[in-house]
Amino acid sequence: MSGAYADLPKTAANHVALSPTAFLAWAGEVYGERCALIHGDYRQSWAETYARCRRLAGALAAQGIGAGDTVAVMAPNIPATYELHFGPAMIGAVLNTLNVRLDATTLGFMLGFGEARIVFVDRAFAPVMAEAIAGLDEPPLVIDIDDAEYDGDEALIGEMDYEAFIATGEADFAWAPPSDEWDAISLNFTSGTTGDPKGVVYHHRGAYLNAMTNALVWDMPTHAVYLWTLPMFHCNGWCFAWTLAAKAGTNVCLRQVAAEPIIAALHTHGVTHYCGAPIVHNMLIEAGPEAFAGLPQTVYGLVAGAAPPAAMIEGMEAVGVSLTHVYGLTETYGPAALCAKQADWAELGLEARVARNARQGVRYPTQQAMTVIDRDTGAEVARDGAQLGELVFAGNIVMKGYLKNPEATAKAFAHGWYHTGDLGVIEADGYIRIADRAKDVIISGGENISSLEIESVLSRHPAIASAAVVARPDARWGETPCAFIALRAGQSVTAEAVIAYCREHLAGYKVPRSVVFGALPMTSTGKIQKYALRSRAETLTDQPT
Repeated sequence: MSGAYADLPKTAANHVALSPTAFLAWAGEVYGERCALIHGDYRQSWAETYARCRRLAGALAAQGIGAGDTVAVMAPNIPATYELHFGPAMIGAVLNTLNVRLDATTLGFMLGFGEARIVFVDRAFAPVMAEAIAGLDEPPLVIDIDDAEYDGDEALIGEMDYEAFIATGEADFAWAPPSDEWDAISLNFTSGTTGDPKGVVYHHRGAYLNAMTNALVWDMPTHAVYLWTLPMFHCNGWCFAWTLAAKAGTNVCLRQVAAEPIIAALHTHGVTHYCGAPIVHNMLIEAGPEAFAGLPQTVYGLVAGAAPPAAMIEGMEAVGVSLTHVYGLTETYGPAALCAKQADWAELGLEARVARNARQGVRYPTQQAMTVIDRDTGAEVARDGAQLGELVFAGNIVMKGYLKNPEATAKAFAHGWYHTGDLGVIEADGYIRIADRAKDVIISGGENISSLEIESVLSRHPAIASAAVVARPDARWGETPCAFIALRAGQSVTAEAVIAYCREHLAGYKVPRSVVFGALPMTSTGKIQKYALRSRAETLTDQPT
């Protein structure tokens, strides 16, 4: 800026880097006695949470962990996972939350590629993590998490227990916010569509803004009670780990997501908010209205991963849950758009309400822009609900970039946009609707699955000549992998044998649920016509395995 206003610089008095660590300090200081965490019979206040995170930061620093170092965690939704969203960030370290459903090979890649210096491992995942770590040239320090709510007897693999580790930190450890809000705060891996997972890097500024926006667009009150049905390893729980500190709310932890403990938490703890993939909401619908009888509070849910169908919208209305559809990607800190409800939608019939609510909607207010562009010209498509283009974002809640992958980062950010790879249209009211998912990604139960990864496994089977995997619609999971297979001449194999083979080489949720044998449709240049296979998958009548 020039002129008279130019001579007003940033100073320590008027500018501090944005970081969600500030939310924790505020909650601990202002609402210290209020409950921050519930886990089984365990309760922890905000003052205790702040104090423990300071000790955790100090313990990490004592191990030589500092700015830019990666701290990994392999654990479900438990207090330790929550605390790790703050402790590392308080010393400038970067948190990598690992997907607990992954196999040892993939986990080993993530630990090595992310250069994890230390990894916290819940007892339940000790076997797979031991295998993952065994293949590393420079294994990280391992800290065990022996959660009281878990009754398994797997052998611990760490050098120290989590509680003992925290105790090594100074009670009054002098932490500080980052000097630059552009500094990395977390590393999340996305399956993408090709090759190894890509490491998506978040910065403190984006984490702060998306955490704040979650509360803003959802009208979350102070002291909201949030149920952790969404994995914290998914985009840092869509940034809600930090949102709950900003609202001094209560985190109700769940090791495993099932209908019975969810319903119990609604009644026992007064849960007001929860998030999840379609399968979570379907669990509640199946429980029926009687499971919600007597609840004094309104329960609000966010759904993502697949557009809510008529049965879900009708079912949620029947049990009294206010459901909102959100859209985002790992690269946008989780949700960066929502299908913002208009008052007159409530007066519409079910079919019309479904059509409105199934859309990906409009941008978060802290996202500068969200639109659909023509892939050839870069111009915004017509707002007619028909012209197809690519959905793109620009703004503060877009990732910093892909770790050690400048080519992929440059491609993703070409022409000043983050390119999602999803194809959509803009409707007359400005709301965006995805018309076709990025071609090679299957979203099952909220998990991104690369079809190419499954195809790579199938191609190694001695009886299979070629294979193509596409998404098959599934009422419970949203989508499941469906494998179309052409066999080698003279070879035979059953669908059950193919599925068993995949189970030996893939994480369980990536295994095809449907297998179809026969010639694959090809283009004149020898490429498989996946669009034709998607159409076939949509019309299959047999039940998935």
